[in-house]
Amino acid sequence: MIASYFLTYLIIPRLITAKTYYVVALYFLVGSYIICVCSRIVVVHVLEPFLRTPPFGQETILEIATDVPKLITHYFPLTFSAAWIFAFIKLIKEQYAVQQHKLSLEKERAETELKALKAQLNPHFLFNTLNNIYSLSLVNSPITSKSIAGLSEILDHVLYRCNGTYVPLSAEITLIKNYIELEKLRYGGRLEVNFTHKIDHDAVIAPLILLSLVENAFKHGAGEDIGDPIINIDLNLIDNRFRFMVSNSFMPGKEKEENRIGINNITKQLQLLYPKQYDLSITTHDNIFVVLLHINLKNSTGKKDKIYESKVSFS
Repeated sequence: MIASYFLTYLIIPRLITAKTYYVVALYFLVGSYIICVCSRIVVVHVLEPFLRTPPFGQETILEIATDVPKLITHYFPLTFSAAWIFAFIKLIKEQYAVQQHKLSLEKERAETELKALKAQLNPHFLFNTLNNIYSLSLVNSPITSKSIAGLSEILDHVLYRCNGTYVPLSAEITLIKNYIELEKLRYGGRLEVNFTHKIDHDAVIAPLILLSLVENAFKHGAGEDIGDPIINIDLNLIDNRFRFMVSNSFMPGKEKEENRIGINNITKQLQLLYPKQYDLSITTHDNIFVVLLHINLKNSTGKKDKIYESKVSFS
């Protein structure tokens, strides 16, 4: 037991943190010698008198201490064989505890970061939508109640259904449709939005990532294009191969920094949720900003019994 504690709590910790191993080696040699001597003294002067019938010869303490060959060949292996096993098990247990603690901290950090990233639905969207609905209510527009219902569904989805890691893809499609309908109240007939989607089963996907891409297109496309902006959205899922494309027109010189901030936040979410399972590409040509996202949804669920296909145009 003494040898086990000597190895576990004195030698191994010093060995891990030591800058030079000579001191540790000296500690080990001196400590091992003292433990072996004490073990031999206990055997000769404590145990043997109880087990043997006197008279019998006994080694003196000086003889025991100076009989180094016997201490090395007999008492060192006998004393330290179990000690090394104990120390090894203790070290493995501590490493496992450290690893579990590290994984727990990483999980908490990832969850905290995801919550922060999910909470980035543009507050200007909510403010503008409420203003638009208020304006509709003043003129008793027939679409007022429909607009309120659409906003209610968006808030219900964002606040209550996105607490888990994944949500049904069909729910995200409905969310995008409601979002487009409400944004159309703001831009009216000058904005053209085309949304097509084709899926062979209702898989699960990380919430709000798609909406963030769509929101980014409205904010930096239609929001800054004083002409006749166009936004095209295409969603496709076949055999767990997910493809999502969003393109928007923009005014020259308006495609730079702010647009990239939103894309960077989305990239962080993808890295946390789909490591090495996604590809996000961004291209710009002829005043068209295009974001293309591919994800391998290998954990998707649902029957692949038929293809759901739809095309919706808002103009």
